[in-house]
Amino acid sequence: MSVYTSVSDDEMRQLLTRYNLGEFQSLQGIAQGVTNSNYFLHTQSGSYVLTVFETLKAHEVPFFMELTRHLSANGVACPAPIAQRNGALTATLANKPACIVEKLNGSDVAYPTAAQCHNTGIMLAKMHQAGASFPQTMPNPRHAKWWTDSAAQLIPHLEPQDAQLLQDEIAHLAQHPDTHLPSGIIHADLFKDNVLLNGDQVAGFIDFYYACNGSFVYDIAIAINDWARTANNHIDPTLQHAFLNGYQSIRRLTPAEQDYLPTAYRAGCIRFWVSRLLDYHFPA
Repeated sequence: MSVYTSVSDDEMRQLLTRYNLGEFQSLQGIAQGVTNSNYFLHTQSGSYVLTVFETLKAHEVPFFMELTRHLSANGVACPAPIAQRNGALTATLANKPACIVEKLNGSDVAYPTAAQCHNTGIMLAKMHQAGASFPQTMPNPRHAKWWTDSAAQLIPHLEPQDAQLLQDEIAHLAQHPDTHLPSGIIHADLFKDNVLLNGDQVAGFIDFYYACNGSFVYDIAIAINDWARTANNHIDPTLQHAFLNGYQSIRRLTPAEQDYLPTAYRAGCIRFWVSRLLDYHFPA
């Protein structure tokens, strides 16, 4: 369960004195997620989501709050942050940075349909377009330098076959970077559990805390690697094409992006394989 920091009712009542959300009613831990502590917050004015950040520092959080406020205001389905009376989008709770955001009506799916993939692709393209007017930038903390440095740390702990595969893939990616491709704000973690759906429609993208600047095709590949993945870890062409067709109904891929897609799928795999290996061999 993703509640690492306990929040008492009294602490919540004290925090809510800074907001125009009415009186506190209840707080319910949310099981999803692995990085932060998340709660459903119920007040007189409605229901919200409270997040207590376990790894991000206080100075790092405002970027993500400003980003989701910008995206929400520009047609992207995502939870907008709730401001305090003084305008601040972040708070401190249990000596950690925290925020309150809108609660979206929807749920994630384990086995998406082609229509759900199509509509998620549409919303991702809208997000990429809306991000173009966002004035801030964030370098990708988990890209080429990170997976190269991490591989050097991991290789002594891997079986020879896995170590060779990791080295070969990273060498291939080093020879085929994506720096020449259209880029901007990306989600960088758009797995199925980070999209809430109402039927076939996207209720909202969530968990933007890996969002950064990067190539759009890399972001697409990360999403398709999960959304179109079958139980035996192959890509379902029907779901893949549905996602891409949805995306391209809003923003057409350039010929260079289309050519790069096979490499982008490999980059997306490396990013999350390395992350899982680090969690396994070097647990926090």
